[in-house]
Amino acid sequence: MGHKIAVYGASGLTGRFVLAELEKRGFEPLPFGRAQATADDPAALDRALTGAAAVINTAGPFAVTALPLISAAERAGIPYVDVAAEIEANADTFARGATIPVVPAMAFYGGLADLMITTAMGDWTSADEAHIAYGLSNWQPTPGTLAAGAISRERRNGQRVRFRDGALQYHDDPQPTLDWNFPSGPREVIAEFSMADIVTIPSHLQIPSVTSYMATTAAQGLHEAAPRQEPETFEVDVRVRRNGEERQMTITGRDIYAASAPLAVEAVERLLTNRFKVTGVASAGAMFDAEDFLAAFDMPTI
Repeated sequence: MGHKIAVYGASGLTGRFVLAELEKRGFEPLPFGRAQATADDPAALDRALTGAAAVINTAGPFAVTALPLISAAERAGIPYVDVAAEIEANADTFARGATIPVVPAMAFYGGLADLMITTAMGDWTSADEAHIAYGLSNWQPTPGTLAAGAISRERRNGQRVRFRDGALQYHDDPQPTLDWNFPSGPREVIAEFSMADIVTIPSHLQIPSVTSYMATTAAQGLHEAAPRQEPETFEVDVRVRRNGEERQMTITGRDIYAASAPLAVEAVERLLTNRFKVTGVASAGAMFDAEDFLAAFDMPTI
């Protein structure tokens, strides 16, 4: 394709996967990071985006980087995509709006389940509830993931958050555990383990209750950053329900960080080839043809 794509946070784990995916698809990456442009330096951000056809932001915490980089993308007149998993940072992006195509949370958390739920909905224009269960074999969070999570917890004063009755609700209720029947078999999960899905999915689908679940074995890994060993396997199982009827979709793969790269790069490729629906801020399922998107991108396999 030959387009130059700026990648902020290119030295991080997800950033390196994104660079490799861009090169694989014939793009020319323009990697940069905080050494070249901090989020509070608009002039430096503008220089970093010079000549770029689009920008992918992989530099968390996104509560710090997303809005300044969206502003820089607007000044450059180019699309913006990020891989933010932070609930509040994504909510900020939707609240801000944009004059360019902006796709937040175009990653394993946020974008993937949104595409899956949108596809599973099919001809339904609304549903009663959506459920997203993450059957990860383990979770080895990067320092960036842990730092972003700490900022989110600070912003919500240590409370948990869920999406019920059509709104984000902050609460101190305990998180229940239950057995989720994945296609591969039952696993114990933590309920109301909220991810970016509770922002992306309700942003465009009429579903008043969206709940995420996480395998308990994976949730235990979030307490400390350990050196990454063997990448995790995952099974993402989504269910959408309406009037007693249920529709389901499941995707399996390997390495949640590697999986974010083809999602983000596929999004950029579609934005640059006019295969998108919205100029402004939109989640994956609203910006693109969800079923076609899922059929096209290359998921890292087990």
